Amino acid sequence: MFSRSAGFSLGCQTNAWPVDPQNFDSLLAVLQKVRELGFAGFETGFRNLQSQAEHLDEARKKIESAGLQFFGVHIFLQQYDGETHVAPADLYQRVAQIGAALGAQRLILSGAPALTDTALANKAAALDKAGAFAKGLGLQLAYHNHDKEFGNSAWEIRGLLRRTDPELTHFLLDAGHAFRGGADIPAFLEENHRRIVGLHLRDFRHGQQVPLGSGDFPLADVAVTLRKIGWQGWVLAEEEREDGSKPGETATRPAFEALKRYFG
Repeated sequence: MFSRSAGFSLGCQTNAWPVDPQNFDSLLAVLQKVRELGFAGFETGFRNLQSQAEHLDEARKKIESAGLQFFGVHIFLQQYDGETHVAPADLYQRVAQIGAALGAQRLILSGAPALTDTALANKAAALDKAGAFAKGLGLQLAYHNHDKEFGNSAWEIRGLLRRTDPELTHFLLDAGHAFRGGADIPAFLEENHRRIVGLHLRDFRHGQQVPLGSGDFPLADVAVTLRKIGWQGWVLAEEEREDGSKPGETATRPAFEALKRYFG
C-alpha cells in the first residue's frame, strides 16, 4: 500500500465525506475509507471530535485501530475573534487538549484576513501564543491559509511568516487556495519551505473545483520543486466543495491516484 515516498507522506482531509459530529462512528467509517484508498494519514475538523471529550481513551483506541497517522485537528470558523483574527483562546485550548489526548500531531488554525499592520501584528502574536500552548501539549501549531492571505502580492502571508516565531508557528499551505489567490506555488514553496509542514492540494477548472489532477493546478511543477528542495512533509488531498456537497470516493480516489502518480 502506498503511503510514503521520497520524504512525502500522503494524507486526506475527511471533509470530502459527510460526517455527523454527534455520531463518532461516522468519522470512524470515513477513516476506514481513507485507509482503504491508500492514504497514510488524515486531518479532520474539530467538531468531529468534541462528542468524545468524556471518552478520550476509548476514542483514541478506535482512531488508532484505523491504522492511520492523525496529522491534525483543524479549527475553521465562520467568525473569528475580532482582535486576534483567529479562534478564541478558550476554544483552541480545549480543542488542543482533546486533540492531544486523541493522538493528533498538530493543531491547525484558520483565520480571518488581517488587513492592517495592527491587525497583522495582533494575529501573529496570537498565533505564537497558540503555538506555545500547543507545544506544551506536544502538538505543533500550523496556520492554514485561504486565498485572501495571498492577495495584494501575498502581503498577509508574508507578514505572518516574518512576524511569527519559527519555533512556535508553522504553516499548512493550502496550495489550491493560494493558487486561486494568484500565487506562484513552486516559487513560494522554494522560498518558504522551511516553515511549511504540510500542503493541502485541490484543483480547479474554469473556477470550479474538480478532483485533484484534472484541473489547472500545477501539480507536476509542485512535485518537481519539492524534490529539488528536499522537502519532507505531508501532502494532503482536500476534496471539500464550496457548495457543501460531499463527493467522497468519487473525488478522493482520483485525487489519491494523482498524488501517487506525481509524488510516488
